Amino acid sequence: MSDASHILPEASKVPDLRTMTMGDIRAALTAGWQDFRRKPMMGLFFSLIYVVGGWLIYLFLFVTGQAWLALPFTVGFPLIAPFLAVGLYEVSRRLDAGESDWRRNDIFGVVWRQRLRQLPMMSWVIIVYFLFWSFFAHMLFALFIGPSALTNVSSSYAYLLQPEGLLMLLVGTAFGAAFAFVLFCMTVISLPLLLDKELDFVTAMLTSIAVVKRSPKVMIAWGLVIAVLTFVAMLPALLGLLVVLPVLGHASWHIYRHALDHD
Repeated sequence: MSDASHILPEASKVPDLRTMTMGDIRAALTAGWQDFRRKPMMGLFFSLIYVVGGWLIYLFLFVTGQAWLALPFTVGFPLIAPFLAVGLYEVSRRLDAGESDWRRNDIFGVVWRQRLRQLPMMSWVIIVYFLFWSFFAHMLFALFIGPSALTNVSSSYAYLLQPEGLLMLLVGTAFGAAFAFVLFCMTVISLPLLLDKELDFVTAMLTSIAVVKRSPKVMIAWGLVIAVLTFVAMLPALLGLLVVLPVLGHASWHIYRHALDHD
């Protein structure tokens, strides 16, 4: 089926919220895994872009002698994953609708056409958020490590074992978790919603926040699932993300479907 058959209305009504259960998480992960198995090359393509991008960032940090920034980038880098998963949302949308007669270029075409809609505004929100986190990480480093006698932080991680370094890790992790949770609340539903409906990005973000408020335990649990799986997948040189990222991307589409009453 061609993309021309998927015509969005000029204005979409925001679907009503559903009260979610823990079973929705299990169902979404199962459906996400099934979507990945049905279209593995699409998932691997989008996740490979993310993994290679991560390698290039870390390479740049080490080459420029800024290896100490690897820690905050490790915390902040996953923040941009939701936007890169838009192609995965479209794959799951088509599979969910029973569409199978399509090509990879159809998915790329849909992603490319998002530049004319509201997703670019959300991408700027995510990028600015990531840059603000990077600035905040620099500020924490200057606050805790700057006044100390350590100077060669680019070649040794010994500073992390000092009281100042340990406190910096503790405070940075706490603030990083808070940053990630706020962004999670704004994007967990808004990105697939903007792909599926014709809404402005502010309404989409408010709807996403409303979903978290409606089912806080379930959505917090879903956020923890994403955080744990992503962290574990990043350990082997980001290679685990080749599978985890597409599965979570597909599952996020199904979480969106479970969170709203589309009837």
